[in-house]
Amino acid sequence: MGVAQRSRRWLVPVTAVAVVAGVGALGPVVADASPNLPGISAQDLLAKVQTAKVDGLSGTVRSDADLGLPAIPGAPAGSQQLTEMLSGQHTARVAFASPDKARVSVLDAQAERVWTTDGKSAWAYDSSRREAVKLTVPEHKTAKPEKAVPSYDPQAVAKQFLDAIDPSTKVDVSGTEKVAGRDAYKLRLIPKTDKTTVGSVTLAIDSKTWVPLDVTVMPRTGNDPALEVGFSSVSFDVPAASTFTFTPPKGVKVTDKKVPSQERPQRIEPKQVEPKQTKPGTAKADEPTVIGEGWESVAMIRGAQTGQLTGNGPLAQLLAKAPTVSGPWGKGKVLTSKMVSALITDDGRVFVGLVTSDTLQAAAAKAPR
Repeated sequence: MGVAQRSRRWLVPVTAVAVVAGVGALGPVVADASPNLPGISAQDLLAKVQTAKVDGLSGTVRSDADLGLPAIPGAPAGSQQLTEMLSGQHTARVAFASPDKARVSVLDAQAERVWTTDGKSAWAYDSSRREAVKLTVPEHKTAKPEKAVPSYDPQAVAKQFLDAIDPSTKVDVSGTEKVAGRDAYKLRLIPKTDKTTVGSVTLAIDSKTWVPLDVTVMPRTGNDPALEVGFSSVSFDVPAASTFTFTPPKGVKVTDKKVPSQERPQRIEPKQVEPKQTKPGTAKADEPTVIGEGWESVAMIRGAQTGQLTGNGPLAQLLAKAPTVSGPWGKGKVLTSKMVSALITDDGRVFVGLVTSDTLQAAAAKAPR
């Protein structure tokens, strides 16, 4: 394939899980008949995708997520929202304009969440809470949309998998399809290892702009996608500047925040949490450490609240039914689905990844205490 190996060990296990959580807050993309396009090699298609750049776009993004995660009994409102994001169909309206403008409007059941930035200020709004946060950045700085809303951009979702390509990945062009009325090539990534729960990832690549329009993740077992996120409609015209302005509705509580000149703008979308990327052995208590490489990578998070693991809480009830496992790493409970596996140890560590239970335990045995 001639695809160079990349040292981005955290991308598949950490960002893929985070991205799945994020895009779940979006919704299925229906493809039309396969168009007749000129042949292209996987290597040439990869090169075009990785250098693709557009000045702006707007459209509707839909996702359909089914990770096979168990329901958490008696979960509080925040946990219920997270569970919904990781399953079912969701829709969002998106707009981007180079270099620093973005807007995402996530449409939930009778509610809307908005994140928007014009490059100088950013707004986060949750209609269900009737709350909005305004973030103002210094004049010499800009709010970076690619840092704030990657989970709602099919291009960013695709990039997480493209950046993880290494010798353990087979890459081919598996055909063509129509997505959002546009002709696209199907670029397929297939892990060669059987230690991951991912069977394949297929990216629909626009044949004119070379921008990813759709991402479909298939589990290693089963015939139904675990995740599909992509455009149901899209325009590559640059959106008007007014698209990125926001006026809070009457009666909404507004909180103003300013970013000091020495700090970078922070992500402010309400109730959304994205893991930080760190190298093994350097993570803080609330940051993941990554064990392993490529598709077999596992994220370890320290400092799980032991109070949530015992008693009659929702998580404790779920763990009570989970199998108990032990090894040189200690003792704990393992939760598995067709895509995501998690190991919660008695000493408060959490191991998670798109891997098998055995791979989790092997990673735990190598992990620093």
